Amino acid sequence: MTQHVRPPIRSEYDLVLAPFVEAPVERRLPLSTRVWQQGWLRKGLILVVLALAWEALARWQDNDLLLPGFGATLSALAEGLGSGELLERARISLTVLAEGYAGGVVLAFALTTLAVSTQFGRDLLSTLTAMFNPLPAIALLPLALLWFGLGSGSLIFVLVHAVLWPLALNTFAGFQGVPETLRMAGRNYGLTGLSYVWQILIPAALPAILSGLKIGWAFAWRTLIAAELVFGAASGQGGLGWYIYQNRNELYTDRVFAGLLLVIAIGLIVENVVFATFERLTVRRWGMVR
Repeated sequence: MTQHVRPPIRSEYDLVLAPFVEAPVERRLPLSTRVWQQGWLRKGLILVVLALAWEALARWQDNDLLLPGFGATLSALAEGLGSGELLERARISLTVLAEGYAGGVVLAFALTTLAVSTQFGRDLLSTLTAMFNPLPAIALLPLALLWFGLGSGSLIFVLVHAVLWPLALNTFAGFQGVPETLRMAGRNYGLTGLSYVWQILIPAALPAILSGLKIGWAFAWRTLIAAELVFGAASGQGGLGWYIYQNRNELYTDRVFAGLLLVIAIGLIVENVVFATFERLTVRRWGMVR
């Protein structure tokens, strides 16, 4: 009969190590490296270079009617902001944009929720996106003016179209990429329907959703400005697009560039403040992106 011999029990002890003081544990980076690591500084440098190139090209062209300098454009921008005209035009554009963007986001999430829940929803999403995603939103403006008249409803209609399809595609792709372990964890907790989508799919697919929100915003913003060029010409009112169109007709090229500069500035603020803050508070804090 084989006897099992217990191995000897080794005594435990703690070994306290002396602190390491022969060399600094953390080496401080050079000042130039620490300064260059600031993202706002690198982006600001790019903007300064572009502004200098703009001013140099304008002086070489020497024709303010075709290309006003950067300084002249800033002067026209300050004049428009000081008079309140540009602020009012921007308010009109952003109000319409917010309504159309919100409508597109709600419809996109409703469509993708249906798509992840039923086979019919998946077929519906794939068919509608194949039909309407390649269709430019601005091409629907004549029909929108016919259906909704010369009001903000026409602009909201084309904005919803611009936001809905890219956001729905990105969101559904993010949902499809959720690991099966997370899906099983949600089912084990008894989550179904909207609670399953809200608590499992959306947090796990948030990087893809955020990317879709950015793409939808860019599509909506440029669609709005383009639509206002037509809409403003038809109704005699509008936002920044109408401001650009009106000053183009009156040959105030510096004001045209001032309107374009404000469009760019609003885009930079939304991208680098609104979306960057949301990304920092969610997916970056959760370690989902680098």
